[in-house]
Amino acid sequence: MSTNAITHRAPVQLAAMVVGAVFLLVGILGFIPGITSGGIGFAGLGSHAMLLGLFQVSVLHNIVHLLFGIAGLALGRTVGGAKGFLTWGGAIYLVLFVYGLVFGGDSAGNFVPVNMADNILHLLLGVGMLVVGLALGRGVAAARR
Repeated sequence: MSTNAITHRAPVQLAAMVVGAVFLLVGILGFIPGITSGGIGFAGLGSHAMLLGLFQVSVLHNIVHLLFGIAGLALGRTVGGAKGFLTWGGAIYLVLFVYGLVFGGDSAGNFVPVNMADNILHLLLGVGMLVVGLALGRGVAAARR
């Protein structure tokens, strides 16, 4: 990739790629002992792993982070893909926030698993991604007119 291609990315593309890179990093860190403590299970309440001692994670949870990371990096290559990743990703994280409120804690439906710290982070991610995707995406659409 040339330096020109990097410097001519729209802000929405850069935002999607940064968010994607952070998700990828978090997904990797979720598998590293010392950064993640406790016994990690594939999914559900059987996983007692805590990322940074705060966020409950599992193999499934880490895989979701890795997939979101790959999606952000791939979709950030185009303006439309970047806007879609941020807005739809934000909407998905808002759904995850509601899921955590309904099925969090010791509920049998907590198969991801999530705790209250995850719920707060999912709310912030959902709102943040949605706002950034819509705001920066709107700026691109206006510039094209």
